[in-house]
Amino acid sequence: MRKRFPEGVYGRQRLQFYPAPFRAPLRSFAALVFPWQFENILLCDIFDRGWCIPSGRVEATETSVDAARREVMEEAGATLKSVQYIGCYMIRERSEVRWADCFVAEVQELLEITMPEESKGRKLVTWDELPGAYYEWTELTKCVFEHAKCVLDRSRKL
Repeated sequence: MRKRFPEGVYGRQRLQFYPAPFRAPLRSFAALVFPWQFENILLCDIFDRGWCIPSGRVEATETSVDAARREVMEEAGATLKSVQYIGCYMIRERSEVRWADCFVAEVQELLEITMPEESKGRKLVTWDELPGAYYEWTELTKCVFEHAKCVLDRSRKL
């Protein structure tokens, strides 16, 4: 039986997370990535939001995994290895429904942030520091982080 995730709210949007192997029925408009370096999670400081995982829109010429890799480079100055799809968010606002693919990955290398207009910086936080550091820590956020960590831990054992 597949785990049920609590519903979340972000502004006027209602969020529901569907774990893999579920795939969005439509092309995802955004990609989010949970990047880990050893036992720490990489966060970036996004203007008007605060500390969060790298995320952004999927461009017309790229896949959602390509977008995840690009956003991590732009917002956190990092390259990734072992990128793995973990599920997607359904985002509802009024009658509009959009999808955002989610990935977990290991940080391959930390480089200079060459696009300072994308974020104010980056930091690595421990699991215990994460709830206090993340800009909007909710029950849904907690559950998706736990899911991402479980998927990564399983893949590390292979």
